Amino acid sequence: QVQLEESGGDLVQAGGSLRLSCAASGSIFTNNVMAWYRQAPGKQRELVAQITRDGNTNYANSVKGRFTISRDNAKNTIQLQMNSLKPEDTAVYYCKFTVILTGATYWGQGTQVAVSS
Repeated sequence: QVQLEESGGDLVQAGGSLRLSCAASGSIFTNNVMAWYRQAPGKQRELVAQITRDGNTNYANSVKGRFTISRDNAKNTIQLQMNSLKPEDTAVYYCKFTVILTGATYWGQGTQVAVSS
């Protein structure tokens, strides 16, 4: 089992910045992918950004150039630096951990990000 704890969500004005963090604990398999997803009210959960253990990244088109995902393998943490925030970035942001070998996935409880116009 893997436990995930997110932090950093807040209310900010448009154009502002936030930094989200996610810490993984438990049975951490070496070969894994960690990611941030978000879900806005009335919408489906969507991928924001993901990062492999080797540091390969992938971003949703809507956040490219504004968000940066990073990870610290020694601490089993990932961060999401969000700049130039827009009202449409308002959502609950979830951390996801995927074990490559088995396909097992784990989710955090989510952290709320609200961007006012």
